[in-house]
Amino acid sequence: MDRTIGVINETLVKLFNDILTIEQTALKQGALSDISVTEIHTIEAIGMYVPRTMSEVAAKLGITVGTLTTAISNLVKKGYVKRERSEEDRRVVKIALTKRGKLAYRIHGKFHSDMVKETVQGLSEEEEIVLTSALEKLNKFFREKYNIKNCKKD
Repeated sequence: MDRTIGVINETLVKLFNDILTIEQTALKQGALSDISVTEIHTIEAIGMYVPRTMSEVAAKLGITVGTLTTAISNLVKKGYVKRERSEEDRRVVKIALTKRGKLAYRIHGKFHSDMVKETVQGLSEEEEIVLTSALEKLNKFFREKYNIKNCKKD
């Protein structure tokens, strides 16, 4: 059991760090060389189709609106995000992805899709079920232990 715990711990730590490094490297070498991992995750939180308020996106990312404002200003300057006034209430400003932002969203989505496909390739159906269950259990533990309420899914 001790060996199993050590291997799992080492693997999770290495995997987490490697994914962040690989993601940043992939961004820097590709068409999205001018944005960071944090910025691409902000783009992901905005989503493809529905303009969102700053509060919605900040809540999704688990950050303050003030922190998000700085990130959005940078993404607007870089051409990935646009600000729009709400049609219902002109005082409300919504943010949406530009054409370039939508391209970044799709490229990043493909990165994740490729990563997951490679992970499950060659696994039996039973192994897929066990892996999925273990990851869900780990995710639930972290969310409950650290009181994480935000959800990065649309």
